[in-house]
Amino acid sequence: MARRTPSSNPTRADTVLGLIRAEILNGRLAPGARLGFADLGERYEVSTGVLREVLPRLVEQGLATSEAQRGFRVIDVSVERLTQLTEARVAIETLVTRQAVAHGDIAWEADVVAKHHALVRAGEAAASDEISEEWLTAHEAFHVSILEGSDNAYLVETAARLRSVSEVYRCWSWPEQGRINRDVNREHREIMEAAVARDADLAARLTESHIRLTTDVLLSSRAAAELSTS
Repeated sequence: MARRTPSSNPTRADTVLGLIRAEILNGRLAPGARLGFADLGERYEVSTGVLREVLPRLVEQGLATSEAQRGFRVIDVSVERLTQLTEARVAIETLVTRQAVAHGDIAWEADVVAKHHALVRAGEAAASDEISEEWLTAHEAFHVSILEGSDNAYLVETAARLRSVSEVYRCWSWPEQGRINRDVNREHREIMEAAVARDADLAARLTESHIRLTTDVLLSSRAAAELSTS
C-alpha cells in the first residue's frame, strides 16, 4: 500500500479525512462509534460521494472498519488488542528504525531534526486538557520521519499504519496520562539524537522503551479510570 504524499492543494476529501481523523484520535468520535453517511454528511457539510472516498481511506489507515450490514465504524479498542498492537509495533518499528539509521541520508537527518523541533514547539503550545491537533500532527510527523530513512517502503508503510492505530488509544487516558511522571520530551529528544548519531542499537532500544512505556501508561490510566467509576 503506497504512502500518500500530502498535496499542496488538498481536495475536499483530504480536508474531511483530516477532520474525521483528528476527531477519532482525540476521542470525540469514540472507539466503536458508527460512521454513518447521513450523520457525517451533516456534521461536516459534505456529500455522500466525498464520504465514499474518505471512509475507505480511514480503513486503509487502520482507524476504521467496514463490515457487511454494519457499515463503517471507528475501530474498537481493548486491552488484548493494545497488547498485540504493542508487540507488533516493537517488532516492526525497531526493525525499520535500524534500517533508517543505516540507510538514511543527510537530507533524512535534517528532516528528523526539523520534525523534532516542530514537535517541541507544538508541545509548548498544547492545552493541558486535550491533545492538540497540532501536536498530534507533529508527533506523527516526527516518528514517521525517522522511519522514512528505511529503504523498504512496505515496512515503512506498515510501521506508520500501526502507529496511527495506536494513537486511538490515547482517548483512554487523556488528560490522566499528563499527570504521570514521564518526560516525553526527553524521550523524543534522545530518540532523535541516537538516530542522527547513527547509533542503531540505541535508537532501536529507545524506540522500544518509548512504545512500551506508552502502553504501560495507557493501561494504568485505563485501570485507574475504571476503578474511579466502579
